Amino acid sequence: MIIAIHQPNFIPWIGYFFKISRCDVFVLLDNVQYTKNGFINRNRIKTPQGENWLTLPVIQSGKFGQDIKDTQIVNKDYTVKKTLASITANYKKAKYYDKYFNEFSNVLNTSDDNLCNLNSSIIKWIAADLDIKTKMIYASELNGITGESTERLVSICKKLNGTDYLAGLGAKKYQEDHLFNSENINVINTPFKHPVYPQLWKEFLPSMSIMDLLFNCGPESKIILNNSV
Repeated sequence: MIIAIHQPNFIPWIGYFFKISRCDVFVLLDNVQYTKNGFINRNRIKTPQGENWLTLPVIQSGKFGQDIKDTQIVNKDYTVKKTLASITANYKKAKYYDKYFNEFSNVLNTSDDNLCNLNSSIIKWIAADLDIKTKMIYASELNGITGESTERLVSICKKLNGTDYLAGLGAKKYQEDHLFNSENINVINTPFKHPVYPQLWKEFLPSMSIMDLLFNCGPESKIILNNSV
């Protein structure tokens, strides 16, 4: 049983979905502290001037230490309208813009103002389009999880009877592998290698939101994802 765990990010990059596709259970880590300047409420898109951030402003005043699952979007309807306008301005000329934009708009517009709910809805919609059938659960649904940082990840894996933990590219900076090993859980480092695919606007830029891949490559996105090793 391969387990992967990650915060529910906003329209994540392709490596995030590669990780989902390579595990048996993907845990959305929603009951940890929201942090500023990460990917929980923002991500990058490509524009004629280079990369740019799409950001969902969130309520922070008086909310220090709040969990991701409790974080609310500021003026959600206006924020979504602005986000969609930016997507249109930069991807209207993409080959598969018409295929995805209306569904993407619907996911954003029908979600409530809870950041975790909106992000999770986007992640599940994209995963379904890419024919990823991995089971997804929220960490907050699991009882008896203990510890912080790596200890919490180990606790989640044990709760789910995981034999293997699939780690992301940046895990080596902070992850204590020996804590997994002490519980007979094998650590697998993701074999993901970023693909180069057709993009708008001059030279290729990696690590954009996966919407960049979908708008540019459409049905081929699944093949590109699966071959990213």
